[in-house]
Amino acid sequence: MFNRRRPPRLETERMVLRLPVHGDHHPWAALRVTSRDFLTPWEPVWAADHLSKRSFTNRVYWAQRAHRNGSALPLFLMRHDNTLLGAITLDNIRRGPAQMASIGYWIGQPFARQGYMREAIDALVKYAFHALDLSRIEAACLPENAASRGVLERAGFKYEGVAQSYLQINGRWRNHVLYANLRGDRRGKTEVR
Repeated sequence: MFNRRRPPRLETERMVLRLPVHGDHHPWAALRVTSRDFLTPWEPVWAADHLSKRSFTNRVYWAQRAHRNGSALPLFLMRHDNTLLGAITLDNIRRGPAQMASIGYWIGQPFARQGYMREAIDALVKYAFHALDLSRIEAACLPENAASRGVLERAGFKYEGVAQSYLQINGRWRNHVLYANLRGDRRGKTEVR
């Protein structure tokens, strides 16, 4: 069950999903630098101090606060040999009648297309539906991001439409395709239960 005092540790076959800690700065910065050209087409423009220790420290404190107040769950993907692979965030957690959240994620270039993000999405969605009792998880990506669209579809997300000028990506307002995964989703299923 969900406990705001004890950060979650989601385990999968090949990795652990956990909150970032201060000691992650060097591996995180190195992976972001190594993957910069790979990530730039899909992300907002990095701030001038994006890779700095101070910026990362603020990121760690934000992750701790967001977890404690229940507004977000930012997790690092750590392979069992303690290699940082990327990150996934359950963000904008809404309670009450909505019971929903959105996810965002990135994977380092050396680890792309190896199934890690699918594994992470599956674990986080299961946690969100069962431990957090959410009903809907949303995700958005650029229409031309075939890899991201594919991983969402393989993880059970269904295409719902297009959001015009959804986010600034690489310095421009860009349309995004919207996906959602619903607890107990029956869209597209033909079996009668």
